[in-house]
Amino acid sequence: MDRLYKPSRLTEILNKYGFRFTKSLGQNFLIDGNIVRKIVDAAEISEEDNVLEIGPGVGTLTEELALRAKKVVAVEIDEKLKKVHAETLPYENVEVVYGDILEIDLKEFSKEHFNEEAFKVVANLPYYVTTPIVEKLILSNVNLISITVMVQKEVAKRLSAGPNSKDYSSLSVFINYYSDSFYNFNVPKTVFMPKPNVDSAVITLKMKENDDFDTDFLFKVTRAAFTTRRKTILNSLSNSNLDFTKDEYRKALMLSNIDPMRRAESLNLDEFKVLSINLKSVV
Repeated sequence: MDRLYKPSRLTEILNKYGFRFTKSLGQNFLIDGNIVRKIVDAAEISEEDNVLEIGPGVGTLTEELALRAKKVVAVEIDEKLKKVHAETLPYENVEVVYGDILEIDLKEFSKEHFNEEAFKVVANLPYYVTTPIVEKLILSNVNLISITVMVQKEVAKRLSAGPNSKDYSSLSVFINYYSDSFYNFNVPKTVFMPKPNVDSAVITLKMKENDDFDTDFLFKVTRAAFTTRRKTILNSLSNSNLDFTKDEYRKALMLSNIDPMRRAESLNLDEFKVLSINLKSVV
């Protein structure tokens, strides 16, 4: 039987079940087998891996994951796809859970579906919820190995950006604290049905071992530093809503060996960590 990524097969399935795309759910289904295989290759999926897929659609990517992984649990928000999945995902190692990933308790989910074993996330994420989903996955304190996702190209650049880049932001610092990021490859809009308005990219985030650090304050400082990114870091911090005086910011910057005339986009994660420690000490 033809694979699901073949446009003729996908069209046949959609017509058979009278499926209509829901724009508000960001539904764009892959129709390119090469891209499907490249995503799974980038995620380094083997027969030892448990996989959480978010937003499987008709199951184009799920099908490839099922052929390589030990177990795949796909979370789908659109219950209209239940009958479709009954036909397209007849694999013993695939389970589809219907619900909103943002409302699911991932610790309980991991316990129930993966027996708290380590797992990888692989997904073609809806553009409008990319950042909330990635943040939830990272902060859920589950046994997560990596996240390989296809997202809007501009978002992929921000998620994987390093210092001295126009795409570097407080989100980049957050991602870098918790993971090593890899920008894998670009994906043209032509490989989707229906075709989206923007190009995509696939990135991988490999989780790090976290140290015992006051991350709440660290990320408050980084967000404050990037509020007016064209200004010097001293002025940007001074214009933020953090409760420090300009002199205190200047003192903390000097203690951190950071020139107050630098811009936030030039600071790496370690410098932000030192700055957040020294800010607490100058009060």
